[in-house]
Amino acid sequence: MTQIDFYIVDEDATHSREQLLCRLVDKIWQQDRQIHIHTESSRHSAVVDELLWTYQAGSFIPHAVYQQGLATPAPVLVGHQDDPAYHSDVLINMAPQVPLFFSRFERVLELVNSVPEIRQHGRERYRFYTDRGYSIKTHNLGAQTAGAVR
Repeated sequence: MTQIDFYIVDEDATHSREQLLCRLVDKIWQQDRQIHIHTESSRHSAVVDELLWTYQAGSFIPHAVYQQGLATPAPVLVGHQDDPAYHSDVLINMAPQVPLFFSRFERVLELVNSVPEIRQHGRERYRFYTDRGYSIKTHNLGAQTAGAVR
């Protein structure tokens, strides 16, 4: 069964969630795991793409925006629509809803902060998983500890 992890950042700023995303991707990618970042729109995919390019001076996270028929997939894919047929290790969900294809991943990470709309969508996703019998690990990260991800 898919392992579900909720990362809760105790901070209102939208960038806190995005910073956590970059740190998690960097850490997971270094563990030689494939990652799919699911976003809510093509615009959001472009924002995440840019974040991964500029996240940290001197670092490089090989990634691509997912397109169906991608010849050689990158270890990290960013997308908002299709089920990424290439990856099945880690799904990081940045969209308001649970993606239909979540259960074929070994692990799903949900990132939530204190922005009311994001927090509410996070609660709905939490309820979705628990209603279906998934066990959930919750990682509460203060603003100062968001960099020390588990």
